[in-house]
Amino acid sequence: MTDQFSALQEKIRLLGGLLGNTIRDAEGKELFSKVETIRRLSKSARAGNTEDSEKLTQELVLLNGGELTPVARAFSHFLNLANIAEQHQTVSANDEDQNPLRHLEQVYSELKDSGLPKETIADALARLKIELVLTAHPTEITRRTLIHKYREINNCIAALDSSGLAAARREELETRLRELIAQAWHTDEIRRIRPTPIDEAKWGMAVVENSLWEAVPRFLKQLEVIQRNKVGRSLPIEATPVRFVSWMGGDRDGNPNVTAEVTRKVILLGRWKAADLYMKDLQDLSQELSMSRCNDDIRAIAGDSDEPYRVVLHKLEAKLERTMVALCDELEGRKASENDIIHSRDDLWQPLHACYQSLKEMGMEIIAEGLLKTYMQRVRCFGAHLVRLDIRQESGRHRQALSELTRHLDLGDYAEWSEDERQQFLLRELQNKRPLTPHSWQPSADVREVLDTCKVIAGLPREALGAYVISMAKVPSDVLAVKLLLKEADCPFSMPVAPLFETLDDLNNAGKVIDNLLSVDWYKEETGGRQMVMIGYSDSAKDAGAMAASWAQYRAQETLIRVCDDRGVELTLFHGRGGTIGRGGAPAHAALLSQPPGTLRSGLRVTEQGETIRVKLGMPDLAVNTFNLYTSAILEANLRPPPEPKPEWRQVMDKLSTRSCAEFRKTVYENPDFTPYFRAATPESELGKLPLGSRPAKRRPEGGIESLRAIPWIFAWTQNRLMLPAWLGAGAALGEVVKQGGKAELEAMCREWPFFSTRLGMLEMVYAKTDIGIAEYYDKRLVPSALWPLGQYLRQQLARDIEVVLAITNDGHLMADDKWNQKAVEMRGIYTDPLNVLQAELLIRVRQRPDPEVQRALLATVAGIAAGMRNTG
Repeated sequence: MTDQFSALQEKIRLLGGLLGNTIRDAEGKELFSKVETIRRLSKSARAGNTEDSEKLTQELVLLNGGELTPVARAFSHFLNLANIAEQHQTVSANDEDQNPLRHLEQVYSELKDSGLPKETIADALARLKIELVLTAHPTEITRRTLIHKYREINNCIAALDSSGLAAARREELETRLRELIAQAWHTDEIRRIRPTPIDEAKWGMAVVENSLWEAVPRFLKQLEVIQRNKVGRSLPIEATPVRFVSWMGGDRDGNPNVTAEVTRKVILLGRWKAADLYMKDLQDLSQELSMSRCNDDIRAIAGDSDEPYRVVLHKLEAKLERTMVALCDELEGRKASENDIIHSRDDLWQPLHACYQSLKEMGMEIIAEGLLKTYMQRVRCFGAHLVRLDIRQESGRHRQALSELTRHLDLGDYAEWSEDERQQFLLRELQNKRPLTPHSWQPSADVREVLDTCKVIAGLPREALGAYVISMAKVPSDVLAVKLLLKEADCPFSMPVAPLFETLDDLNNAGKVIDNLLSVDWYKEETGGRQMVMIGYSDSAKDAGAMAASWAQYRAQETLIRVCDDRGVELTLFHGRGGTIGRGGAPAHAALLSQPPGTLRSGLRVTEQGETIRVKLGMPDLAVNTFNLYTSAILEANLRPPPEPKPEWRQVMDKLSTRSCAEFRKTVYENPDFTPYFRAATPESELGKLPLGSRPAKRRPEGGIESLRAIPWIFAWTQNRLMLPAWLGAGAALGEVVKQGGKAELEAMCREWPFFSTRLGMLEMVYAKTDIGIAEYYDKRLVPSALWPLGQYLRQQLARDIEVVLAITNDGHLMADDKWNQKAVEMRGIYTDPLNVLQAELLIRVRQRPDPEVQRALLATVAGIAAGMRNTG
């Protein structure tokens, strides 16, 4: 690890030096000197020099208007470059034995050594299902144009790592790095205009094009090696272990900018981008498949041609070209030709599979297994639509639609009916062959939008769509209501409807709701024996605190598995995790192994959001590594499941949940000082005005903390380094159990139960990112003195919590077992601390008198701190 970290530091010195040269050339020696002075003082202050800490503050407070933005950008850019180097080094460390699937091979060996037959492991690999749901992020900072430059920088770093590099080649690469860093510096890294949902969807498509398109076949080839070498059998050619879904353009929960028309356009854009990528693939493949021998099936398509495979590919190319023209026509409002274009995955798969079969039959298996198979794997994964689209809407919008409809029909007000009355009405109408909605009905604009969305769904092929997710689901009628609205739109297929349980009460009630639904014969038959349920991590943590929420999520999953098993239904759990601890985030392997036994039997479906898409999937090497980690965790969880908690551990968790929830709610929802303190001590109000995402920060503009979305709620606390949502209540509850003599039990839970050890590990990581001194500085500079006691109480509680967790883990300092991240957090702190001090100063100025230059500098600090914390919301 020491050698790897030294290599990382060497890369960071190289990138930092090149950035320094760029700043000196672009901004002048005086500004560069000031940046260097601030960096040296920050490093010294971090080492404990109080005099330099005061000097650092003075340097930053006294910056003039022209220096604010360049200084903020300098430290922000450095942190982004450090993150690129760290991501590369992480992948490089995993690849140091020239074995990209080191994790998976290790797990395979451990499973085999445990006595499992190799056929059992091979079957589990063949059934592997990973579905990653890409979501837009209202606090995603980095622009697409910079992401491209960062990827190129990563490629240069990777090339510089090559052994035996000639001096001329090294100089060429370093020149290219200087060029890219200069490009980044001279690019406005902050959006001036808020992105639209279509912009966000294009961002997601760019991730597919620039990373996932290459990563998926690479991963499958490596998986194939394990199957072949360890088991002696290949993956089926149809195997699709990794798939992608998107919420970008489909998630309308609280976002009025996502309309039915936007959803329709995003689907068309996805089809166009898929066709574009396949066209490029086919042009390369056509160069390779020049063989003349073929079977009768190919000969029937190609005729007497001497190059029959090229004929087949050229026909497919022409079809793709017609598809792209038709899609352009439709996007621009012209009448599009539907004749002989690509509509489905099979339209792409069949001609390629025919070529594959022919090559194998003609004794050219080595050619069939080459580039052709790579492109076939892409077709299986990405299909004709690039990614499938989930639709998400809040349950109240469906209730409103049915309320208007029943009132129009003089049936009463659906919204005022009891749950039993609603269910009886919905089930009666669902089984009635006549339509319910009269043509003469003129609904309100909001209801029309819900109905139009259902119409768009009905007009799409099933394979273009994922699931219909109902946020704030509480009762069975929430699910049945969507089923009825889709029926009324003449939807010709059964779309999976996934209730999202996201408050403490709703999680506790989830099993009862699903059991009620599955007790209905019509519904069980309608689902085909499959049920998807989404577990909400963000809002449940905001409702009750991270500790209580995590235990409610665990118990809800246990109950849902039991209910579905009893009903003979296959359950897919959809995990709505974010990147931060307060939103259920955790390292992939640890997070999956900390779930209850049986939760991954039907595979993994999980959200990947904003900055976590970049960090985990943004470059091919990172994506392959992520697939590898998910695969090894799923195999391990299914074939060697984690232990179920002992009854006494459940009792401890019940106590921790009750106590932590009470502490969290007492502070956040019952203390009248909390909301004004939150708005003064963090940049929450300013963040809402930044052009970061298409979705508003609040569900209701006039609402308070309860209406603030979980992502900006966490983002704001990340900025001032208090990281409150991730720890509030947890340490106080742990401390109380320790006082009552429960320390030994907590230590045993930490040693023997992955769920609990992961919770404590995540607390340690978030504690390491907090900074009590900086949080206090924000208070002193920004918060009215009458509210200082609350800030002091929170900081004292944080300090006590850290001591309690270290006592339970028996460690002398935070992250004692994770030296890499410990050092990385400390290294980034040198560059993040000045941004925090500067941000507090800028908040004072912008609150006193809004100024465009101050606003721009503030945006730069927001971006830099987000990069320094390695997550936003």
